[in-house]
Amino acid sequence: MGWTIAKGGAAATGAASEVDLTVTNSQPQRNPIRALILCGVFLISAIAVGTSMMIYGFRERALQSSMRELENTVLLLARHFDQQFDDFALVQQDIINQLNLGMITSPQDFKREMSSEDAHQMLKNKIGALSYMGNLTLLDSEGNLINWSLGWPAPKANLADRGYFQALKSNTAPDQKYLEAVHSRMSGRWTTLLSRRLVGRSGEFLGVVSRGIEPATFEKFFESLSLGKDATIVMMHGDGTLLARYPHLESMIGQNFRSGPMFQLMLSKGGRATARFIAPTDGVERLGASLQLANFPIVLLATNSVSAALSDWREQTRLMIGVATLSVVLIGSILFLIVQRLLRQRRASERRISLEKESLDTAINAMSQGLVLFDSENRLVVCNQSYTAMYGLSPDVVKRGLSLGELLQHHKDTGSLQADVDEHCALVLDRVASEKVQIASVGDGRWVQITHQKAVNGGWVATHEDITERRKAEEKIAHLAHFDTLTDLPNRVLFREQLELELKRIRRSGQLAVLYIDIDEFKSINDSLGHPVGDELLKTVAARLRHCVRETDFVSRLGGDEFAIVQTLVQRPEDVTDLISRIYSVIREPYECLGHQLSTDASIGVALAPQDGADLDELLKNADLAMYGAKADGRRTYRFFEQDMDARIKTRRMLEQDLRKMTADGGFTEGGFDIHYQPLVNLRDNEVSGCEALLRWRHPVRGMISPAEFIPIAEESGLISQLGEWVLTKACAEAATWPKNIKLAVNVSPVQFRNHAFALKVASTLAESGLPASRLELEITEAVLIRDDEVALTVLHQLRAVGVRVALDDFGTGYSSLSYLQRFPFDKIKIDRSFVNDIVESDGSCAIIQAVVNIAAARNMTTTAEGVETELQRDLLRRLGCTEMQGYLFSPARPAAEVVALFGDQRPAAA
Repeated sequence: MGWTIAKGGAAATGAASEVDLTVTNSQPQRNPIRALILCGVFLISAIAVGTSMMIYGFRERALQSSMRELENTVLLLARHFDQQFDDFALVQQDIINQLNLGMITSPQDFKREMSSEDAHQMLKNKIGALSYMGNLTLLDSEGNLINWSLGWPAPKANLADRGYFQALKSNTAPDQKYLEAVHSRMSGRWTTLLSRRLVGRSGEFLGVVSRGIEPATFEKFFESLSLGKDATIVMMHGDGTLLARYPHLESMIGQNFRSGPMFQLMLSKGGRATARFIAPTDGVERLGASLQLANFPIVLLATNSVSAALSDWREQTRLMIGVATLSVVLIGSILFLIVQRLLRQRRASERRISLEKESLDTAINAMSQGLVLFDSENRLVVCNQSYTAMYGLSPDVVKRGLSLGELLQHHKDTGSLQADVDEHCALVLDRVASEKVQIASVGDGRWVQITHQKAVNGGWVATHEDITERRKAEEKIAHLAHFDTLTDLPNRVLFREQLELELKRIRRSGQLAVLYIDIDEFKSINDSLGHPVGDELLKTVAARLRHCVRETDFVSRLGGDEFAIVQTLVQRPEDVTDLISRIYSVIREPYECLGHQLSTDASIGVALAPQDGADLDELLKNADLAMYGAKADGRRTYRFFEQDMDARIKTRRMLEQDLRKMTADGGFTEGGFDIHYQPLVNLRDNEVSGCEALLRWRHPVRGMISPAEFIPIAEESGLISQLGEWVLTKACAEAATWPKNIKLAVNVSPVQFRNHAFALKVASTLAESGLPASRLELEITEAVLIRDDEVALTVLHQLRAVGVRVALDDFGTGYSSLSYLQRFPFDKIKIDRSFVNDIVESDGSCAIIQAVVNIAAARNMTTTAEGVETELQRDLLRRLGCTEMQGYLFSPARPAAEVVALFGDQRPAAA
């Protein structure tokens, strides 16, 4: 027959629901309005409570962040001024040593010898190189000014009434040094004096040496920190006298704030405090952090107003309140609209029931599907016009009350049913009982789908849908699901299905080959010429690959620029290599793509079944490994799968897992990591000038692992940042104990360098370790510059601002450009060992090294030659003007405990 039980189920379900409409509407309906209102109230309350909690939490975090910033500021200031005052004390001690007080027998001799112009010149020379130290003065035993560094001759003045002079003369000062803030009689400004008692050979009091520093000297440094418009930085004496303040207020200089809340809190907590307080000067609530210097009676205080600290928080609060208010209004509006709609629906429900009954016939006749409804006695109740038109039936025959047998007989009379009427009637009733769906051809090229569904009153409904166009669309979709739209080659799905069938065949006998083909440098063609050119290239490659294979072989595009070929009936390896030769011959021919002349190549990986894997996934994995092996060997070649390829991948995975385990808790020492140091030797005096930190990993199972093996894994997995921070922190801490003239060089990964906060981390590490920034040298390669030179330039300038030196490592081995040396602020160029190795050859790299040295000298850079292993290499480098060398000639990389012995008699920094 021509009908089929098909998917016209949507219409069938609709018709059936109309039949049952009187039953469903007779049941009482629940009113959802009250539940909706309760849900809305709960949601609005939750928004209000959540917004309040978020506002409070953001406020506390803003205050805590401001506190941490103030703590870091006073810590930085303390380290800076501890160093400055230590420098002052050393200069004073040097002056005392030069005064040769042990040879002076009386105060008169001291006054006579120290009142000379030579003594003035000595004071001037001592202070000349340190402009921030202020002026130096000498007082005799009677408090008379006998000499100073500002000019000659010294003005006449007597300072015997000063507190510091009286304390030092009477020897009641707690130390030979005395620090006091005084109002200068010379300049008329407040000055901080650091004075020291001078005694003769027999211990008699000879006088006082002191130097004065004006508040502007300190306030200039405070200004450079720029904490904000409401922030203040204050320096006070240990007795509470204010020595300097930024922003400057002349009226506050010299006042005593010992009773201030922050000063008292600092005293009670042993010299360091952080708190919120009401400022005694302006009554403003402020946040403050204070810290007393370790070796001098100086207290540093940094504050910021609570209002300024919460400025960003207030913006966030306004935004959150606005969002919450908008959400509440939106929810209320939606609830109002929903309630209004429900009320309208309730009023319209009765009208709709009657209208639906009236419009049922219209709706059924308007359906594109044919519909017939039978009662429990299999007599026709409803039949729409689509049904009669679909099968060419007469409306005069197909009427209400017609039996199923009579309807089928009319089908047979009109030619839409070829089967026996009684047999087909029984078949239809069987399908009604099981509610089966059938698809069949009408006979004129059309396909019809028929769906049967039982009705609640014992009858049943059937919908007939013409699915001819849908079947054509499904066939097209099926083609698209298995074939690549660009090249019309089988896609990955069909490739796997076909390969699975071929693998089942060879399980009985024979073998096959799977070839993975990756088009080399395809991405650069796409990026430079555009995707339309790239697509045209892929279509041409696909067409050429089709002509390379036999009818029994199978070509597919897996995606992107990857293709695959299944070669069947492989008898010997030469069959595969012959196919590869044909592939290369066609791929390497020139291409004409949208007016562009192109050439390309391919990397091919081959896996043979069953020896390389009888399982589909295993075979594909091995072919992929072989392809990546070909890419790793330089591309433009092919590789057969080898077992050690899988082993290398597994070994790499295990190393990555070990790295992740070691970094999971942020620790490295238990994992076998250590830092060795290779000395950098000055070629002029053959003295050690620095050391390069080199990471070593002693694996508990594999032993010592080369950095060339685990560093790339760390970079690809993202662990290099954490590993690099650990190396920098530990190396700086160890280098801080070395002699002051020994620099530290640390390599920096491109992954680390792309972090905008990298310079801040370096500064923090230097502050924690105590290593001066001038002794740290960071080594980067041009890979950092190639990827994002604008970011690199910003970070480099930030590092230079901190005081860190930057070296360009492995210069000349990659894509080094001379423009890098002009654009980026490097301090050093490191010449790669590949140039040093053949420097002694007649046609070696002498000229290249000489050119690099000359360029570096012109740019005020130094040069370091790597890998120096012979004395002849060292001598040649010295003659060429190279600054430093490193290599096995002097020493390999050694642990920290051993490398210290190479520093000779140089004093350690701790001394």
